[in-house]
Amino acid sequence: MIEKIVIANRGEIALRILRACREMGIKTVAVHSDADRDLKHVRLADESVCIGPAASTLSYLNVPALIAAAEVTDATAIHPGYGFLSENADFAERVEDSGFIFIGPRADTIRMMGDKITAIEAMKSAGVPTVPGSNGPLDEDDERTLRLGREIGYPVIIKAAGGGGGRGMRVVHSEAALLNAISLTQAEAGAAFGNPVVYMEKFLENPRHVEFQVLADTHGNAIHLGERDCSMQRRHQKVVEEAPAPGITEEQRERIGGRCAAACREIGYRGVGTFEFLYENGEFYFIEMNTRVQVEHPVSEMVTGVDIVKEQIRIAAGEALSYQQDDIQLRGHAIECRINAEDPDNFMPSPGDITQLHIPGGPGVRVDTHLYNGYRVPPHYDSMIGKLITHGEDRASAIARMRTALSEMVIDGIKTNIPLQERIMRDTHFADSGANIHYLEKMLGL
Repeated sequence: MIEKIVIANRGEIALRILRACREMGIKTVAVHSDADRDLKHVRLADESVCIGPAASTLSYLNVPALIAAAEVTDATAIHPGYGFLSENADFAERVEDSGFIFIGPRADTIRMMGDKITAIEAMKSAGVPTVPGSNGPLDEDDERTLRLGREIGYPVIIKAAGGGGGRGMRVVHSEAALLNAISLTQAEAGAAFGNPVVYMEKFLENPRHVEFQVLADTHGNAIHLGERDCSMQRRHQKVVEEAPAPGITEEQRERIGGRCAAACREIGYRGVGTFEFLYENGEFYFIEMNTRVQVEHPVSEMVTGVDIVKEQIRIAAGEALSYQQDDIQLRGHAIECRINAEDPDNFMPSPGDITQLHIPGGPGVRVDTHLYNGYRVPPHYDSMIGKLITHGEDRASAIARMRTALSEMVIDGIKTNIPLQERIMRDTHFADSGANIHYLEKMLGL
């Protein structure tokens, strides 16, 4: 087993990794910026190393500093968490070239799945359903491009091959607007991702976002943990997640989840990952794979009993999966609300001092957060400050518990999106399981 891990992240995910390591008897090294020396996991870790000033580019994205932190502390592995360098193939390669274990997929796998075009090609080869599209990058042949648009059918969406997080996308409703939209997206993609390649897909107008959690080891074993619904989104950013996804049948779960696991075996995937789909009219369409632990992994843990972070560490250590597919049984329903330090009316960040904190409890309530009384939320990073998760025997009871937990949660000194989450949990359309990826923005009048 790995003896010491550098946690190359911050906030609630860094604390989540630290707790898993403690339970497994693994020593931890917390790296932190100047602004984060008071983070809870920094105080709890066996060792800590300051890796630079507040700016992410000079600290959490500073590869030499992260490698040096592992070297000076005699660590054996680096866990990237999510965000920052977690899906950076060059970082994964640098970690392993330096003699450390990267707790994640191999660099070549990250590269393949990070390029949306090669990812789609790999999934098609593995039998995973994909969105009708250009089946490759768009070139300078305008006639071919216009013909593709007619064959796919409008509206279409132009996507950056190297994009992600909802960026590098443009919807086109008519042939007259197609070529100009492609040029604009290519320019934006080149500036944002250093890769101007774009491709075209059918734009699904009212889909849900449904994703499958997978685990795969280095011994040829791969399983799925069922699906999550992440359709409540604002500007392509998830706000509420739940498992299992409402309305998905056991047959659909076994069929699509099985194909995802088979795809992992086919491409030699190692670690935990998520296959993301758009779901419309009973059909699944692959859009991308996240080659890391997800923010919303707790809802899958709550309904399966599998500790995803521990499994991730065991896989990196070369161990076989602790579970077979037949061991995975979904029990009840779980919902996660992301808690952000932001104004619930205009979504502006709200950094500052936590003057009073009360964490809700009771049966089926879990809170993943790094907050504590007196902690100062810095202005330099993502606004998410925690996740509130509830579990119940069914979806209605999970929602009822979430309403209660949100009403009990107190975070004074800053503004949070708790009022927004309470509004969502009271919304009858959400309660009836009818929300698609556009519903929240329509509800908010955006």
